[in-house]
Amino acid sequence: MIPEAMDMHASVTWHRGLTFTGEAESGFQVPLGASPAVGGDDDGFRPMELMAISVIGCTAMDVISILKKKHQEVTEFAVELEASRAEEHPRVFTEMKIHYRITGRGIDPAAVERAIELSETRYCPAQAMFKEILPLHLSYEIIDTGE
Repeated sequence: MIPEAMDMHASVTWHRGLTFTGEAESGFQVPLGASPAVGGDDDGFRPMELMAISVIGCTAMDVISILKKKHQEVTEFAVELEASRAEEHPRVFTEMKIHYRITGRGIDPAAVERAIELSETRYCPAQAMFKEILPLHLSYEIIDTGE
């Protein structure tokens, strides 16, 4: 048990080999695993994959919420991340590229830029943490489906 109360609690439970289940206060579970090359059964997310997903999941929720508040007619939305990792252990992320793809009708580029900026500078704690330790490159594209 953690001695002091903190803002968040999460746990992982070992099943066998390098197979675990992660769980947080929300009650949702996520399978964790490793590749056979390191002794795993290839049966779950790698922890570093979850870190990448957490960054783009965090910013995606911010950006889509802001775009909806700005009355942008978004019909599809995706955020992709590419990350470079160190060659040597511990193979930390050394650079990240985040790309936002917004599809809809009459999407205002200024609204997209502002939503991305607010996520980066104000709302997304995952992005804020990584921004402090590595180069973070943000880009976007708007796909207009017409009137």
